[in-house]
Amino acid sequence: MKNPVLIGVAGGSGSGKSTVAGELFRQFQYDSVAMIEQDSYYKDQSHLSTEDRVKTNYDHPLAFDNDLLMVHLQELLQGRAINKPIYDFKVHNRKTETIRVEPKDVIILEGMLILEDERIRDLMDIKVFVDTDADVRIVRRIVRDIEERGRSLDSVVNQYLSVVRPMHLQFIEPTKRYADVIIPEGGYNRVALDLLSTKISNILLDKRQLANS
Repeated sequence: MKNPVLIGVAGGSGSGKSTVAGELFRQFQYDSVAMIEQDSYYKDQSHLSTEDRVKTNYDHPLAFDNDLLMVHLQELLQGRAINKPIYDFKVHNRKTETIRVEPKDVIILEGMLILEDERIRDLMDIKVFVDTDADVRIVRRIVRDIEERGRSLDSVVNQYLSVVRPMHLQFIEPTKRYADVIIPEGGYNRVALDLLSTKISNILLDKRQLANS
């Protein structure tokens, strides 16, 4: 396998970027496609108390272990498997287990700040930004954090106003200018999903033909 294609899917929290990336991966899950989530690469916080872990600003670039993410992406692009970390948001720390990810022809990288780091950005062949109105994003975040992460409504709203919104305006929104493709309304934009799906199909077809030639 030569020259895997790296597709980055970025966007604000609750924008629908995970839906877009997940839908593309679902369509090609039996093909040569792998998915990496930036959320898996939050820094290990074993050295901190539970009280201090809760204070982590998860919407700031420094919350991520981008050095490890870079190493793993480079390994995959060079045809070597990795052990992807698993992050547990209920205890605010990495799990001891990891997930084995084998190298594939297409790698989908999903995360809100993947376009913020120039090193990671430069590895991408296609850069996608999912652009969704703020009111939609906050509603989605409330539902997710209450249902999946055991948060209270007050804590989610307070975090949004004090951390999420300012971090989005400072770090995430400006990265839209790096995108090759901007998708309004995320996973509900079937036209954009179909276009990306067709692109991935063509990439896989080209690689199969090259391998057989």
